[in-house]
Amino acid sequence: MATYQNAKELSNLTLGKATEYCSEYNPNLLQAVPRSLNRNDLSLTENNLPFIGEDVWYGYELSWLNNKGKPVVAVAEFRFACTSPNLVESKSFKLYLNSFNQSQFASVDEVKQLLSKDLSTTAGAHAKVTLFNVEHCPALAIEQTNQNIICIDEEDITVQHYQYQANLLAQKTPNLSSDIITEQLVSHLLKSNCLITNQPDWASVYISYKGVAIDHSTLLKYLISFRQHNEFHEQCIERIFCDLQKYYQLEELTVFARYTRRGGLDINPFRSTHISCAPQTRTLRQ
Repeated sequence: MATYQNAKELSNLTLGKATEYCSEYNPNLLQAVPRSLNRNDLSLTENNLPFIGEDVWYGYELSWLNNKGKPVVAVAEFRFACTSPNLVESKSFKLYLNSFNQSQFASVDEVKQLLSKDLSTTAGAHAKVTLFNVEHCPALAIEQTNQNIICIDEEDITVQHYQYQANLLAQKTPNLSSDIITEQLVSHLLKSNCLITNQPDWASVYISYKGVAIDHSTLLKYLISFRQHNEFHEQCIERIFCDLQKYYQLEELTVFARYTRRGGLDINPFRSTHISCAPQTRTLRQ
């Protein structure tokens, strides 16, 4: 269980509480969560982050009215730098997007500018917004199978831990090579639970690294240990990144999770030692 679950910064969130949906534009619906909450737990500060990266969100249910009252629909891409002071709380984000439904705007550009302004204010740093036609969104093209990515889900393991156990990463195969290698791994078995509501969050997690070989069975047991763990998406991925660096001291590391959508939004945290932007392709689950 996250040690900051009862932090006062979380007490006023609409998440986990009964709410009424507003269909008239209302930027005041947005709520921020300080990134420092889980970073304090990981002994990270604004000036010593071991990663760069971003959080990429896709909105599949964005709609508004044009000046003649005719509905317009779009798919939205939202990009937040991982250095922003706050993350945007997801339920408030959904309520905010729903507030566009019965509001009239003169153009797509007006909607885009409002989204960027409001989300930047909430995050405390610039939020990049791109709007796509629902019939043409290259950013959400289905990714073809990459032959270089190794799926570790077929490892023949016995699982005993479903609560987060970082020390599982210490259980390495004794005869594992100490040579420096480059490897790309994926597991589709990552599941955690919302910090506030305990709703399940499902993801595919991609791990690319350069360093001593990561034991695949050990890694899979570790990832499965998040199954009953309560934390927001972004926080889980930063925890995985920090744990892998702690136990393996990797020269390069990238951790990217593609979470399945809920309420028309998906969240895709990307953290890396050397790459700043997340890829734009998705798999069938997203």
